[in-house]
Amino acid sequence: MSVFSSMLAKRQEEVPPVEEVPVDVWGGNPLEVNVNEQFAGLEFQHVYIAFCSAIVWLIIPGIGLLYGGLARRKSALALLFQSFMVSAVITFQWMFWGFSLAYSASAGPFIGDLANFGLRGVMSAPSIGSSALPDILFCFYQLLFCACTVQIVVGGAFERGRILPSLVFGFCWATVVYCPIACWTWNPNGWLYQLPSLDFAGGGPVHIASGCSALAYALVLGKRKGANGESGKTNKAHNVTLVFLGTVLIWFGWFGFNGGSTLGMSVRALLVLFNTNAAASAGVLGWVLVDYIKHDRRFSVVGACEGAIAGLVGITPGAGFVSPWVALVIGFLTGVGCALMENVDSWLNIDEGMDVFKLHGIGGMIGAFLTGIFATSKISLLDGATEVHGGIDGNGIQVGKQFAEISAVALYSFVVSCLLLLIMKYIPGLHLRVTDEAEEQGLDRDQFFDEEIGDRDIFEELERRQLPLGTLLGQSQAASSERADPVVQVKAD
Repeated sequence: MSVFSSMLAKRQEEVPPVEEVPVDVWGGNPLEVNVNEQFAGLEFQHVYIAFCSAIVWLIIPGIGLLYGGLARRKSALALLFQSFMVSAVITFQWMFWGFSLAYSASAGPFIGDLANFGLRGVMSAPSIGSSALPDILFCFYQLLFCACTVQIVVGGAFERGRILPSLVFGFCWATVVYCPIACWTWNPNGWLYQLPSLDFAGGGPVHIASGCSALAYALVLGKRKGANGESGKTNKAHNVTLVFLGTVLIWFGWFGFNGGSTLGMSVRALLVLFNTNAAASAGVLGWVLVDYIKHDRRFSVVGACEGAIAGLVGITPGAGFVSPWVALVIGFLTGVGCALMENVDSWLNIDEGMDVFKLHGIGGMIGAFLTGIFATSKISLLDGATEVHGGIDGNGIQVGKQFAEISAVALYSFVVSCLLLLIMKYIPGLHLRVTDEAEEQGLDRDQFFDEEIGDRDIFEELERRQLPLGTLLGQSQAASSERADPVVQVKAD
């Protein structure tokens, strides 16, 4: 996170100080003074971050559509539903104590205190992230980061995890995993910030943490019945169109995710937008190339979408530290690296069918490592205030510091997630997994009333009556009889 202290200082030299504004944690009493005057001339920064926040929100339903398309049809609705529910639960968590635990100014090196409990004192005072932004705007922007991360994590439970326990887990996970790691990484008092490790927009708190936690979720839940190894059956995406649409929303939202992490408009912010698109595009090329070679010169839309996400994940820790050509290389290498991990579930003997660990965990590690090599002050100083040096600047020790971040975040998130899930597993009413019968018929029928993806009744009627293929295609019964079409049995999965 960059701090625009020098920019604000220059602006304050031009704008006369407002003497009547009292200095307090609220940034002034709005009943007595105009609290906006302290930000005179900086309103364009507020507009930029507010817009970035709005498009980051699109990542949440985008992940829901992506997960819903990748899942089997009988469990797709549960994943769409959870995208909204996670956003609602994490909004409460963040207002309750999440923001304070991550970003309180009096935080320790490992976690914040409750100085801002219930958003106490969070309003118009300059924020801890940037003195050009009111605290309430910074709080909102960071809330969406947390919500997106938890939405990624719950993908580890797809098709066999109960919804209510997943929401309870999301609240607890944000509290004991995300908030401490965010404090380490982005709070000026955090130990990784002081080290320093370089994490521009969330390689550690968002991607490595969510990937390793989703791996823990899948491990504790166990494999799905009849999927990924138990019966030799591999499930395909039930709706590639939803996967594509979800990826489009995620890609678009990522411009706010990375671009807004400068916490203000500058040449560096414009570069970040370019780097984000370049890396995502290169990720598509890298993944598609691997698919083309491995699968007899054939393509995959789902593979292209996963490549885009891999590229976005890879560039996240270094988007504001590297040049556009390096961003292209990082995106390509992350896409290729993640694609080559196609069999990681088999190697680890788990069933993590949403590829959260592969895309976010492994992709985040690749991106964090490459950031340590290619970060340069020639790029970071484009905002006029932030100076960092990576291996390319002769600061080879930075690569070791990146390894420290990767190791600490991966180990902490995996171990704490496992402990949290095992505790919940034995609490009455919070058992994590649906019954075998519910899993067989699908989470949508088990967890929802009278709502499904698509018209299941048509498929069940076809299965019951074993209608001829000609009837399924809408042909007349006579034409169907003359052609003597074979009987088909349509499964509603």
